[in-house]
Amino acid sequence: MDKLQQHFNVSLQETRSSFHRYMYRRINWNNRMIGLTGPRGVGKTTLILQYIKENLPREQSLYVTAEDFYFAGNKLVDLADEFEKMGGKYLFIDEIHKYKDWSRELKLIYDYHPKLQVVFTGSSVLDINKGASDLSRRAVMYQMQGLSFREYLELFHGIVMPRYTLSDILSHQVQLPDDFRPLPYFADYLKRGYYPFALDDDYAIRLQQIVNQTIESDIPQYAEINIATARKLKRLLAIIAQSVPFKPNVSSIATTLEASRNSVADYCLYLEEAGMITQLRDATGGIRGLGKVDKIYLDNPNLIDVLGQHHGDTGNTRETFFFNQMRVNHDVIVSPVSDFQIDGMTFEVGGKNKKQKQIHNVEKAYIVKDGIETGYMNVIPLWHFGLEY
Repeated sequence: MDKLQQHFNVSLQETRSSFHRYMYRRINWNNRMIGLTGPRGVGKTTLILQYIKENLPREQSLYVTAEDFYFAGNKLVDLADEFEKMGGKYLFIDEIHKYKDWSRELKLIYDYHPKLQVVFTGSSVLDINKGASDLSRRAVMYQMQGLSFREYLELFHGIVMPRYTLSDILSHQVQLPDDFRPLPYFADYLKRGYYPFALDDDYAIRLQQIVNQTIESDIPQYAEINIATARKLKRLLAIIAQSVPFKPNVSSIATTLEASRNSVADYCLYLEEAGMITQLRDATGGIRGLGKVDKIYLDNPNLIDVLGQHHGDTGNTRETFFFNQMRVNHDVIVSPVSDFQIDGMTFEVGGKNKKQKQIHNVEKAYIVKDGIETGYMNVIPLWHFGLEY
């Protein structure tokens, strides 16, 4: 316990509080058990340490990581019991999926320690989701993604802009700060602005490492697949990265990967849950349902730049950005006549020379243009859609 407390102290001292991710204000911190999931590298650990540092008494709080060597010989339930007996009230467990039988022990902690609040995080969305179904009556789950363009501006450049709703954006309510020219910043964001660790050196190398860890370690370990299947996942990701975007032909992919059709669908789901890709579905289920997959994108534009070896298709990058940013607050589905549909509205994404032909005679339709600072009528700048969260 002493070493855990020492590690906690060091972590708190190293935590900066000048910037908060969007999820910080969305979580209802009054719940007895809270789960925060998301891909590697999006800032979950920093978020919970910030909350502890700014809101909770240090002597009643404990932050641990399930990767700690302490858990090689100690159980989580025993730690919770000892912590509460010492006056502890707030237990935070990072990387919970690294702990065997985490779901069962969290249920025991919830049932046996009604005065103890537990917050846990996990990078492996696959395994968290498996266990979360068992915790459905106990844990309130939140899922966090990477930086919005608005967050990037504040974290990287100190440029503070308010959040705008989709209605605000479509009605041209976005106000530019004095002397602010967004397009150079936006171009940089598409290459290196999605993950907070881009503030550090060797961003491309670190992002490639995250991709490798996700495919070679996280998915195989928690989806219970072997190394050969992990190699197929990597090949599938490479195929998607080279497409503009990728319209799945399951039979063709199955042949290329030497896998069954059902396995290909599973592979895509694994990659999607792990934050590597996202699948655009039709109206029968939407992104959160079971609709037919129409297109497959990489999860965010930064992955295009790294996995595409800096030669990603511009049109694909634009669509990926729009889909990535809008899915946080909306159910984004494929449009039968254009690129995307949100709440009955149609969106055609393109460059600054994009014409109205594609959406001619379509009600509630908008042209989303890259390369422009401000919009007019039904023409909306692409970068505006990065201000929603």
